[in-house]
Amino acid sequence: MRSVNREWQQQVVSWEYTSAATPDLNEVPIQPFPASLHEQGKTRVIALDLSKELETPYLATSPNLLANYVRICINEQITTAVAATSEVFFVFRGCGRTETASGTITWQQGDAFTLPCNQGVTHFADEDSALYWTHDAPLLQYMGVSPSSPMFKAAFYSKDYMRDEVEKLREIAIRDNRNRVGIILGNHDSSKTKTMTHTMWSLFNLLPKGAVQKAHRHNSVALDLAVCSGPDTYTLIGKKVDENGDIINPVKAIWANNTVFVTPPGWWHSHHNESDQDAYVFPVQDAGLHSYMRTLDIQFVR
Repeated sequence: MRSVNREWQQQVVSWEYTSAATPDLNEVPIQPFPASLHEQGKTRVIALDLSKELETPYLATSPNLLANYVRICINEQITTAVAATSEVFFVFRGCGRTETASGTITWQQGDAFTLPCNQGVTHFADEDSALYWTHDAPLLQYMGVSPSSPMFKAAFYSKDYMRDEVEKLREIAIRDNRNRVGIILGNHDSSKTKTMTHTMWSLFNLLPKGAVQKAHRHNSVALDLAVCSGPDTYTLIGKKVDENGDIINPVKAIWANNTVFVTPPGWWHSHHNESDQDAYVFPVQDAGLHSYMRTLDIQFVR
């Protein structure tokens, strides 16, 4: 048998520990993706791609997730297929249906649904429609693996369900000055991590008119969908907070309806609504994975 010792040794490299324990990787950028990307043009999938910034050889919005806008013109259809373990959809606008191997679901503006690994699904639009589609394919591509079996059952979250559940919390959350007025959307198959899928997490959060939700931080990247808001509604994002819990030298991310912006991992972020209209945000994160790894490390300013 041929000896490969010398050949394998060519792959060896080493670094001094204290200088290399934190590798010099590109930071996840604070990046907005305007609604104009999905408001006109032909039926298509629009990847919210930051692969150049992240230096990945595949499409990615964060190291573990890829977010997309799916535009579907009236009376048209499109098939979405990806090698992923988890897919999350939110309906920006319009109405229609999605045909899956397990059956057909109908949807309208404000609904959300999740899918485990599958052979692809087809979406049909009864009127001009747009979906927000996020999945964990970049995580699998980084590991060089393919999904082999579903890890959870598909779930459907209606607009009425989400809004009603949040409304139940409004008075209590405001009275107790809670950091957020929202619900973490769950699945019975991911109840241990209290997440939407085993890798992905989403919050449906109300930002009441005139309210400020103080800063918090976590190690998951947030791909934040601004569902609806009035003018002067925004998120402040920064690496540090002062003694009062205010973010130092923040970047301002405006909540424009049906747009997505990226909040980097570990950065403090606070939500501000200076309008006379309630606002809602639907962040999607890789927090299911972090929760399972015990690395989420969510912190709230006091």
